[in-house]
Amino acid sequence: MTNTFDDVLQARLVRYAAIDSQSDENSPSAPSTEIQFNMLNLLCDELTTIGAQDVELTDYGVVLATIPGNTNAPTVGFLAHVDTAPQFNATGVKPRVIKGYNGGDITFPDDPELVLSPTEHPYLAEKIGHDLITASGTTLLGADDKAGVAIIMTMAEHLLQNADAARPPIRIAFTPDEEIGRGVQPQLQKDLGADFAYTLDGGEAGEVEYESFSADRAVVKITGVSIHPGLAKEKMVNAIHLASKIIQTLPQATMTPETTDAREGFIHATDMFGGSSEMELRFILRDFEMADLEAKGALLRSVCDAVAATEPRAEITCEITPQYRNMRYWLENDMTPVELAHAACRDVGLEPVSVPIRGGTDGSRLTEFGTPTPNIFTGMQCIHGPLEWISVQDMSLATQMCLKLAARAAVVPK
Repeated sequence: MTNTFDDVLQARLVRYAAIDSQSDENSPSAPSTEIQFNMLNLLCDELTTIGAQDVELTDYGVVLATIPGNTNAPTVGFLAHVDTAPQFNATGVKPRVIKGYNGGDITFPDDPELVLSPTEHPYLAEKIGHDLITASGTTLLGADDKAGVAIIMTMAEHLLQNADAARPPIRIAFTPDEEIGRGVQPQLQKDLGADFAYTLDGGEAGEVEYESFSADRAVVKITGVSIHPGLAKEKMVNAIHLASKIIQTLPQATMTPETTDAREGFIHATDMFGGSSEMELRFILRDFEMADLEAKGALLRSVCDAVAATEPRAEITCEITPQYRNMRYWLENDMTPVELAHAACRDVGLEPVSVPIRGGTDGSRLTEFGTPTPNIFTGMQCIHGPLEWISVQDMSLATQMCLKLAARAAVVPK
């Protein structure tokens, strides 16, 4: 299971994962957290050290760089995000390497009751003999998407050290805030300057994804009537009760993340805060087809209206805003980037698998802005939680695939 890239990929991911770079949905700044600069500044320095050109950190928090091409071909972009998910603790990550995985249960030193089992995670059972990286049990690992960062950096270093290796002009982008849906600002499409691109933000080896959810965000605000509870009879309107009615009225046996899979969309209540006088509910709405996404928004609004009708003294508002759209709507018009990725995947001995992403990537937004951007595997598994793990050998395959992809793109007519 040895490969020339294994050691450098392992070292890079262990180094990157130990750096806290979690994003924060509640922050209006860009990037949303100062700690993301710990990764962004490091990557600027590393890109400069390995000889990349045009290295810059934009005023909206994206690291950009160029790997010069040696053929007259379209410019290809490679992207990964530096932030880690806010859904679970990402402070004090202690990456550890399990050499030559033996196929049994994996336990965690900082939480002995936590178990990663190949029985429950069949993909893990396929990795006997691989070198695995996990966290210590109390944090996520951050392979989502520091594995993508490590793969792109390793590809870039290899190309810069091997000037004769065929490649088109390559643009690299490391983005912040992908996990909160703000990784791609409108100006990135122009600043990247790629004819098409790829995000390194996928899971199992062989995945090449070109279809994602379409996504909206909804915020429901409820204003009741506040009064001293001792004097409240027939006067108080409790916003908590109205919020509870909204949640109870929405579908629960269907149309939630825990009851859907494959191409089924959902309405997901993500946050609830406030008190008896005011409450705020936050939802994410997801579906693969726009008509079905719009229907979910209409359902949420109708539930809010129905609950508001039961208490005219209260005020209930429902604001729905777009987040990203299914990249398939644009990619299906020109599948060249997908076909190149499929061919490169076969070049490294993998049969490509293209299934819809039950989520989104920076590529979803970048595609919508005009740069077709499918998503490529890294090997990351069990993301956004303490069981997160990745195979170093999967990362190595992804690196090799990117190099094959660069070689194939080098002969595409401009």
